[in-house]
Amino acid sequence: MKTKFALILAMAGAMGMTAFAADKEAKVDDRLAAATDTLNDMMKASDKGIPSDLLDKARCVVVIPGMKKAGFIVGAKYGRGFAVCRQTNGWSAPAAMQVEGGSVGFQIGASETDVVLLVMNDSGMRHLLSDKFTLGGEASVAAGPLGRNMSAQTDAAMHAEMLAYSRARGLFAGISLEGATLRPDTDTDKELYGREMTSREVLTGNVKAPAGAAAFESALKVQSPQRDK
Repeated sequence: MKTKFALILAMAGAMGMTAFAADKEAKVDDRLAAATDTLNDMMKASDKGIPSDLLDKARCVVVIPGMKKAGFIVGAKYGRGFAVCRQTNGWSAPAAMQVEGGSVGFQIGASETDVVLLVMNDSGMRHLLSDKFTLGGEASVAAGPLGRNMSAQTDAAMHAEMLAYSRARGLFAGISLEGATLRPDTDTDKELYGREMTSREVLTGNVKAPAGAAAFESALKVQSPQRDK
């Protein structure tokens, strides 16, 4: 019995590591396409989508398509995606981001979840522009309210630096991001822009978005055409 149980644990751990490795090897254009699909799908989810008025008020948006979660005694999370911030003339070019974190607990198996973070104020934006920060630690994170026409004047929207939305297997679902770290994905940024760049340069500077990000930019313009900060 012990041998069988140990085998199950080993298989679960191997599945998780394989998922993490596959995510790291995914091509940047494929991740941009996945981020575009995630944003569109989570915005148009009927009466249970991300409220459009909250997206209009967000200073920045972070999209992590297919964030991996694997369990082997201690659960782990890993995902790669993109952030954009509002500028006076529209959205910035996308800066690559990665999220990493763990939750202590007895977990077996692996799952995949799409995540969208709305950065609601200047304080949250300062964290996003830093080298690394902890969700729920340095930056306060709350579960975002659902419903496309819901008023943005909610306690969550007024007090949290970031609002989190997640979707698993096509359905909105809760996810714990407490203790996870969000940091720039410098390797992907270098691949996107042909040289080393910081997230601050991309998100606040006059950086031209790469051709591969055209669909992602278009989705942002459609979902949130508002341009005022």
